[in-house]
Amino acid sequence: MGVVIYTKIMERTFIAIKPDGVQRGLVGEIIRRFENKGFVLLGLKMVNVSKELAEEHYSVHRERPFFPGLVKFITSGPVVAMVWGGEGVVAAARKIIGATNPLTAEPGTIRGDYGANIGRNLIHGSDAIETAQREISLWFKEEELIDWQPALTPWVYE
Repeated sequence: MGVVIYTKIMERTFIAIKPDGVQRGLVGEIIRRFENKGFVLLGLKMVNVSKELAEEHYSVHRERPFFPGLVKFITSGPVVAMVWGGEGVVAAARKIIGATNPLTAEPGTIRGDYGANIGRNLIHGSDAIETAQREISLWFKEEELIDWQPALTPWVYE
């Protein structure tokens, strides 16, 4: 059946369903899209984001005028934080999510199908492997991540 892929050697990415996605009841739909693609869920939790975590997460935007609004929004309600694993998961997740502005996001993407405003774009996904590593370490302790192999792995990866 081919080479067995274990999650420790797979690429990992951080995905967060923002307060608008949680409030709109899209958590299951978003998880379904990643599962249907064949990615492995390695960590999942619902959190009320502290101001400190929000500021650290968005620190690359600290000097931008929209920074306070980002922090205020991500701390306004529960967030579903996830770590997904799989071959090419960072780039693939960005395609599943769609463009930052939902008005320009392609139909079939999460933002293209459900988003209507750039300030309420439902979901965050790491934009690079290095960013994913940083974000995963901010949001999850290593012991909160489960290293496991789904039985379907040989049917997804050769």
